[in-house]
Amino acid sequence: NRMKLLQRCITKIQEQTRSADDILIINNSSTDGTQKFLSTNNFNHINQKNSGSAGGWFTAINYAISNNFDLIWLMDDDGYPDINSLNLLSNHFNKKYSCVSSIVVDTDSKSELVFPMPVLNNKSLPKIISFKRKIYNSNDLNKYCNDKKEYFFCHLFNGALISLKHIKKIGNINTKYFMYGDEVDYYFRLRSVGKVVSLVNSYHYHPNVQNRSLSNIKLYYYIKNSIILNYKYFDYSFIRSSLNIIIGIFRYVSRNGMKSLLVLLTPKNLRNIIVSIYRGFKLKIDADYEK
Repeated sequence: NRMKLLQRCITKIQEQTRSADDILIINNSSTDGTQKFLSTNNFNHINQKNSGSAGGWFTAINYAISNNFDLIWLMDDDGYPDINSLNLLSNHFNKKYSCVSSIVVDTDSKSELVFPMPVLNNKSLPKIISFKRKIYNSNDLNKYCNDKKEYFFCHLFNGALISLKHIKKIGNINTKYFMYGDEVDYYFRLRSVGKVVSLVNSYHYHPNVQNRSLSNIKLYYYIKNSIILNYKYFDYSFIRSSLNIIIGIFRYVSRNGMKSLLVLLTPKNLRNIIVSIYRGFKLKIDADYEK
C-alpha cells in the first residue's frame, strides 16, 4: 500500500541511462488503488496474496527464469535507483559475479547509509568484537574498498543486480523466512557460487528506516530468523544470537516509545518472544507467528 512511492520508483527506472529490458511489478494484495494504477497504465505486473517480501522476490525470480533473462534487478517500492545505477552495475558484471549491488543511501542526506555496512573479519563475516563494527556513510565506506570501487558485502535487495545463471545453481528464495532474513540467507547462498559485491559509486536511494515503528510480528521474525541465520552462516553464533535478542527488544522500545515496553511484557507478547527464541534455536524456519 505505497502507490505514490511505487510510481516514483517506476519513473526512476524508466529514466535510467541504460534502459531495463522489462519492468515487472509484484503486487502483494495492495488495497490502495495500486492494482487499478498498474492495469490502467499497462504495466507488466503479477497480483498475488500477501506472502511477505520473500514471496514477492520468489515470484519475480520465477518470472525471470521462465522468460530466459540473464540478470534480474530487484528493489522494493519505497526506494529508487540513481539515474546511472543500472548502467554502472551491468557494465561491472562478468561471469565471476553472482551479484553486484548498489549501496543504499538516505534519500535526504545522500551520503548516509540507510543500512550500515559491517566491518568484515578475515572470514568476510561481520566483526563481532571490534573498536569499529559498522560503517555509516559512503565516504567512509570508500576507505574499505578495492581499486574497483567494490566492497565485499551487500544488503539485498535494494538495487541488487543478480545473475540468473547463478540463481539456477542455488535455487529461488526460501519463502519460509517470510518477513525477515530471506535477504541474508540469499546473500550467503549467492556468495557460495560467485562474487557478491557492493559497487560504491552506484547509489540506491531509500527512506530512513530508523524511525519506523516495529510491530510484534516483525519483532518475532527478527529474533527467530536472526538466531537461525547465525547458526547457519556465522561464527560465534550463540553470542550473536544473544545480541540480536537484546537489539530486537531495544529497537522495539526505542521506535515505539517507552510505553511499548509495558505492552511487550504482557503475558501474550512475552510468550511470543519466548516462542521466537525457542523456535530460533530449534532452527524452525516457517511463517508460524501466532496472533
